[in-house]
Amino acid sequence: MDLMDDRTAPTPPNAPTAPGGRSGRLPAGVYLLAFSLFAMGTAEFLLAGVLPAVADDLGVSLSSAGFLITGFALGVVVGGPPFAVLSLRWPRRTALLAAQGLFAASIALGLLGDYRVLLVTRVVAGIAYAGFFAVASVTAIGLVTPDRNARASGVVVSGLSVAMVAGGPAGTLLSHFTEWRGGFWAVVVLTLAGTAGCLVGLPADADTGRPAGRSVGQELAAMRRPRLWGVYAVTILTTAAYMITFNYLAAMLAGITALPEVWIPAVLALFGVGAFAGLSLGGRISDRRPHLALLAGATGIAVLSVVMAGAVRQAWTAVPTVFLLGVAAFLLNPALYGRVFALAADAPTLAGATTVSAFQLGISLTPVLAAAALAGGASLPRLSLIGAALAAAAVPLILLDRPRTSASR
Repeated sequence: MDLMDDRTAPTPPNAPTAPGGRSGRLPAGVYLLAFSLFAMGTAEFLLAGVLPAVADDLGVSLSSAGFLITGFALGVVVGGPPFAVLSLRWPRRTALLAAQGLFAASIALGLLGDYRVLLVTRVVAGIAYAGFFAVASVTAIGLVTPDRNARASGVVVSGLSVAMVAGGPAGTLLSHFTEWRGGFWAVVVLTLAGTAGCLVGLPADADTGRPAGRSVGQELAAMRRPRLWGVYAVTILTTAAYMITFNYLAAMLAGITALPEVWIPAVLALFGVGAFAGLSLGGRISDRRPHLALLAGATGIAVLSVVMAGAVRQAWTAVPTVFLLGVAAFLLNPALYGRVFALAADAPTLAGATTVSAFQLGISLTPVLAAAALAGGASLPRLSLIGAALAAAAVPLILLDRPRTSASR
């Protein structure tokens, strides 16, 4: 049995500590990383809200405009790990600044070109986004003591939930008043502000650099561990499980719940509020009991997805179910990061990048699964049952990881 599978990274020399050896309040650098992820993540959620306007302005079909979303997703899935490998020999702050600069430049260049330019720059932006996400997660845990790793990762990821709740809707609203490019120019400005914050607020010493002796070969060797890929499988399954409901939630609320159109954005935002609550709760649980968070999250998604299939017919049952599904969906995210960094403590950058790719792969699978189900005659609420089945399939993988962890401890 590999006793190194569950080791934690050594305590960084400058991590804040409280009496008794426990880490104190999270440092400002963690929140700067969360803000930067919020700025960059807004570009992911914004495009869906302005897609018809983009298609009209660029003279392409709506389906062709949809490839802009696919291009960004492909950049995240395929480009994140190579970016992580290329940046292994850079100080982490340098890698973060490079990723933010590349992202901002890609978004700006895409706004100045035609459809083909925009498509290419969306792929490049996805690569930069995945690279930043991965390095930011590693940097965050390097700023705290090991007993706060999952909480620090949860705070960084919360930037993405804020982008879902506020960034995407606010950017869409701005784009309606300034044409569709206005929201994306705001993303560029916010990304540059985050870059300046990271430059000033993150330490440039050895804690944020590449650990001594680290090589590409060592990181690749650590990635061969089967248990690590089990965690990635859980990530893909659980992400697809809640996203298949979320992606079609507006259609269900309009067509089945018969909710007035003006209230639908508020209900979608409520999912994001639940996600933020889930991240906060999961971050506090996951450092000490990661498998409790994983099992609670996966089981919660499965049960609430089944409930949603019936609850969506009435507003008074659908609305609280949406909130609780958001809590369950993001409750397990800090635990997923915690398990990845425990299993691959000697390959944090590449493992973190692959985690981001796994999340995005789970998101990308949902349109395929939904299209197949709808083409077969399934109703929209049945999509939530597919989500329940995906979440249930993750439970045995979590249980398989759990006994060996206990034995190695």
